[in-house]
Amino acid sequence: MEKASIGTKCVQGGYRPGNGQPRQIPIIQSTTFKYDTGDAMGKLFDLEASGYFYSRLQNPTVDAVAAKICELEGGTAAMLTSSGMAANFLAVFNICSCGDHIVSSSAVYGGTYNLFAVTMKRMGISVTFVPPDCSPETLDAAFQPRTKAVFGETIANPALHVLDIEKFAAAAHAHGVPLIVDNTFPTPVNCQPFAWGADIVTHSTTKYMDGHGSAVGGAIVDSGHFDWTQHAEKYPGLCTPDESYHGVVYTERFGLEGAYITKATAQLMRDLGVTPSPMSAYFLNLGLESLHVRMRRHCENALAVARFLQGHEQISWVQYPGLPGSQEYPLVQKYMPNGTCGVVSFGVKGGREAASTLMESLKLIAIETHVADARSCCLHPATTTHRQMNDEELAAAGVPADLVRLSLGLEDAQDLIADLSQALSSL
Repeated sequence: MEKASIGTKCVQGGYRPGNGQPRQIPIIQSTTFKYDTGDAMGKLFDLEASGYFYSRLQNPTVDAVAAKICELEGGTAAMLTSSGMAANFLAVFNICSCGDHIVSSSAVYGGTYNLFAVTMKRMGISVTFVPPDCSPETLDAAFQPRTKAVFGETIANPALHVLDIEKFAAAAHAHGVPLIVDNTFPTPVNCQPFAWGADIVTHSTTKYMDGHGSAVGGAIVDSGHFDWTQHAEKYPGLCTPDESYHGVVYTERFGLEGAYITKATAQLMRDLGVTPSPMSAYFLNLGLESLHVRMRRHCENALAVARFLQGHEQISWVQYPGLPGSQEYPLVQKYMPNGTCGVVSFGVKGGREAASTLMESLKLIAIETHVADARSCCLHPATTTHRQMNDEELAAAGVPADLVRLSLGLEDAQDLIADLSQALSSL
């Protein structure tokens, strides 16, 4: 289906039923799989044959949905994880170890910031954060001898800064490392990071891909473009024998197209167990089937609400990358001209207290620790998702204390505007 449109891939990608087989992806709700001989199973453990032996590593339902996401992103291999955070962790940890370093845009989700700055620091992996709009010289200066990857979000959550993918890819490749991009907010419907030089893409599938608040999940997709063998000294885990699998060399056995994802599955999923359930994968696939239709509506609603907020006297500022005249608009026109996402960030005059009053006055839009859902919701990041960050870190991440993150769902835009209007009138 390489030449099929993105909408057709959303509906029919990943799973091809044969004659008399189920039209919908079957839910293989089994932890284990039977084999007639120990030798046949042994070949699976040695990575000499393909197949299934334990659902902590692979499962047919999960793999079919991963294959669909792989098609949507235009990659060569993909895997699902139990959450988006697990996807970001595995994507980095798959090529980093104690003493290594990564470069990251500072405008990332608060949980990802904490993962890099706190948790992975305890593991001996350090990070240098750079502003997404930094100069190429500033970006270049952030690299160190043991830098192993560069990370960014296509549209940052919740600052909504748009990543200049080509700039970050050029810097990464100049230093012989891959660019990892979290493409959660625009989804592959609105942005194709591989086309602009990204090497690995991650997703919190919990968001738009699922789209209905049904199942937490994540995904990692490899472009198959980064040549690990050209930088073998940086990536021994991919280019030298893995003694835990009888000396297999992933780049030799699986090529550039499959080495990275195979290692992440065979090693990290085996040892860390951040496994998605078949039922969660099934729910995710149902969401993917309508992703291309829903994204248009999310973007339409967000643009209508952003325009309303932009002209309201109680609003101090509005950030929506798809809004003509926004600072991000030139990058939007380049990377995602057909739409961005359904999230709008804005500030309320009166700061934190006014923001809290506004949210508590909403009737249709709910206060939730969620985003990118069919139902509209809002959140005050400085006191929730980003509360572990001080004011200086919040500013660096583009999350001022008065920021309200508003996720526009699939409701009628005029109803959403009416709800915001009545809540603002209470201030």
